[in-house]
Amino acid sequence: MSLATDCPSSLASASERPLLSQVQLARAAAQHTATLPTAIKNAALEAMATALLEHQESILAANRADLERAAEMVKAGELSASAYARLKLDAHKLADMVAGVRQVIRLGDPVGRALLIRELDEGLILERRTYPLGVLGVIFESRPDALVQIAALAVKTGNSVLLKGGSEALLSCQALMAAIQAGLQQIPEFPQGSLQLLTSRAEVKALLQLEGLVDLIIPRGSSSFVRYILENTRIPVLGHADGLCHLYVDRAADVDMAIKLTVDSKTQYPAACNAIETLLVHKAIAPHFLPLAVKALREKGVELRGDPLCRELVPDLIPASEADWSTEYADLILSIKVVGSLDEAIAHIQQYGSRHTEAIVTEDAAAARRFLDEVDAAGVFHNASTRFADGFRYGFGAEVGISTQKLPPRGPVGLEGLVTYRYQLRGQGHLVADYTGPQARPFQHRDRLNNTGLA
Repeated sequence: MSLATDCPSSLASASERPLLSQVQLARAAAQHTATLPTAIKNAALEAMATALLEHQESILAANRADLERAAEMVKAGELSASAYARLKLDAHKLADMVAGVRQVIRLGDPVGRALLIRELDEGLILERRTYPLGVLGVIFESRPDALVQIAALAVKTGNSVLLKGGSEALLSCQALMAAIQAGLQQIPEFPQGSLQLLTSRAEVKALLQLEGLVDLIIPRGSSSFVRYILENTRIPVLGHADGLCHLYVDRAADVDMAIKLTVDSKTQYPAACNAIETLLVHKAIAPHFLPLAVKALREKGVELRGDPLCRELVPDLIPASEADWSTEYADLILSIKVVGSLDEAIAHIQQYGSRHTEAIVTEDAAAARRFLDEVDAAGVFHNASTRFADGFRYGFGAEVGISTQKLPPRGPVGLEGLVTYRYQLRGQGHLVADYTGPQARPFQHRDRLNNTGLA
């Protein structure tokens, strides 16, 4: 069953019934937004951006209230310090959110693009064109700015989305959604129900059971949270369970550059999933690099744990355990390991990494090429901070999340990750029977690809 109207409430559980009307409204809206002109979608995005700025005072007030309550949750052990850090909004962050919305406006419309136009035979034309996915369920923890990113991408791609933030971000999410809806109301062509906010855990549980009605679930949060989503739904899920990233300092690294990249990759925003959790250092450069790196990291308040070879060079490091190599700290904690070769570094990453983002620091072009080619991750960087793994920094305008799965979309998921495609065949009474048997008519298979949009 692919439409909400195909699933009467009498067949749904009691917990699902209150949500069905919302999903039906979302599906109806998605049918309309799928064919909206680019100009209307861009006008809706600009109205959203303007409204966010106009409602800045109420948004930040709501966030301050969330932060007060969240501080008590941290004290009670109900919320991590990293989650608290992700919750905070300020005028600068709100301005960045608005800039992200306006960057999405400037991006090309991914809907209605021709990926393939092939003349199978005279008058028989096959096309592969992009269309929205339909109805998305996006569940995220702590970061209220994720709501704005996701809403912007959903509008541009013509998808409907049901959003659920963590309870710690409830007031912030409600204020942001109120601003967004106020903006969308200025665009009469944009349908109601395209963007909706869920507010309870019961709604999340019900949402996860609506296979066939919701087309994709996107979780953003801790590894345990994402695993819970993966284990409790049959709806396709796009996301990553862990962000266990590494920086490898090669024997041919520029030491000053390596120190700066290490500090940035760990401390610029340690709660982010693209911050490094393990530093790998080639044994040939370790005696010179490690004491300097340790000093720079400690100045930023980083707790350091090292393997035996590290502690020979820097004796006061905390001993690293086997568990440290597979731990996502999301905090100012870093494990360090000395390796004997590039091969050993790659092997360590392949064993413990989460296929999120990995980086090498080296002036050896051959070593860099091997690392880029052989390390299996969504992002593999050379002489750049792992913190660059981000949809906004990639020029996507925003991201709905980061996918570490091998099948596309992979890495930061922007506009292109929220569209699918359909094969459309136009004929003139063509019959398969004419192309079979001893007198079969041959296919021509002439490609006529263009990108003019919907015919």
